[in-house]
Amino acid sequence: MSVSLVIPALDEAKALPVLVAHLAKLYPRPREIVLVDGGSTDSTTKLAQAAGWRVVECEKGRALQINRGVTEAQGELVCVVHADSLPPFDMVSVIEATLAEKRIALASFTPLIRGPDKTRWGTTAHNWIKTWYAPLITRPHLFFRGVRLLFGDHAMFFRRADFLAIGGCTPGDAVMEEADLCVKFARLGKIRMVPRWVITSDRRIAAWGPLKANWIYFKVGILWALGLRHRMAENYPDIR
Repeated sequence: MSVSLVIPALDEAKALPVLVAHLAKLYPRPREIVLVDGGSTDSTTKLAQAAGWRVVECEKGRALQINRGVTEAQGELVCVVHADSLPPFDMVSVIEATLAEKRIALASFTPLIRGPDKTRWGTTAHNWIKTWYAPLITRPHLFFRGVRLLFGDHAMFFRRADFLAIGGCTPGDAVMEEADLCVKFARLGKIRMVPRWVITSDRRIAAWGPLKANWIYFKVGILWALGLRHRMAENYPDIR
């Protein structure tokens, strides 16, 4: 089955050169790489086009951009990759092998938070634990069914037809759109985190500090759980 990579982006010119060089080394190759731009004012789209990626313009908002990207994708399987994340070089084979198991509706890689100077092992471990305790706190009925909540830095992947069947991401969500996807996909089958690293930038932790970063992640999660979705974006400032 063919694999499309969808990259929602906004003003990611700083991160894209590294991602472009990394994705050029994937083997086997994905069917296509689709960058969904939310109105960048820097050279994001030029860098993507120069790399041979398909560029799609869309209204700003991660949920909207992911929805547009999956709709435009030509592959039967889709992986959503953030611009500051580097998946394993054999990601296409891993995606195909994982989703060959029909019981799995949604899966992801395991994020390793790393910066230029250090690996954030504490936050990496917390993020792994959070995939269990987040549903316990916010959706206990799903937790007791074994459902995990995955997040955007996991590089989540799924069957395109299933994504469209469940209605995709909730359109107004600027953050936590991936948690909503987990709840929706849980109706179709199992959710799995593959024990293979996706290297994710520590730029937010570097900007905010570890304690503040984890507090912001927790606070946004609680706002989502309480249905205060309109307040999530204001509590999650952009870091580029």
